[in-house]
Amino acid sequence: MKETVNTRALWNNAGIAGAALGLLTVSCMFIEQAVAGVQSKILVTATGIILWTVKFAGCILLMRFFMLRLCKNFDGVTSGITMKYGTMTAFLSALINSAVLLANMLFISPGIYEQQYDQIMQAYSGLLDANSMGMMGKMESALPKITFFTQLIYCFLYGTVLSLILSRYIPKQDPFAGYDSSENSRQA
Repeated sequence: MKETVNTRALWNNAGIAGAALGLLTVSCMFIEQAVAGVQSKILVTATGIILWTVKFAGCILLMRFFMLRLCKNFDGVTSGITMKYGTMTAFLSALINSAVLLANMLFISPGIYEQQYDQIMQAYSGLLDANSMGMMGKMESALPKITFFTQLIYCFLYGTVLSLILSRYIPKQDPFAGYDSSENSRQA
């Protein structure tokens, strides 16, 4: 007999699922960053598209896999519980992804982000006045914090919407459960 699901079991399983989803996203980020140094724009663009597709489809498939595994391992799992589980997983995955992105911006490879920011500043220098350029220069020091919270919110919302969609179909529900044909034939 399977054990019933409780909050502690949900958090434990959500931690594992969140780590897997975060690892997928972070791996794609570092692969894309490594390929960005190649001189071929076509290769960089193609790799970016492929990695985005892998992240998008991979997150959906991994979330579905972990939700189905939760239903398989525990009794009493409902659509509401899978939604709660998906939200927990989304939060933990978003936290891992945002923390690694922040560490990457501040410690692992800050030069790449500074170079990209300088390129953006040069591209918009002709379009902005001196005050706007000054504000963009001041914003550079706050960029890691802004990126952390933006990424956290975006990933959490994406995961929550994904878990909302998937939880409608997980666990599988019998549409004819509770239907007794003998009672209906007597009433007719």
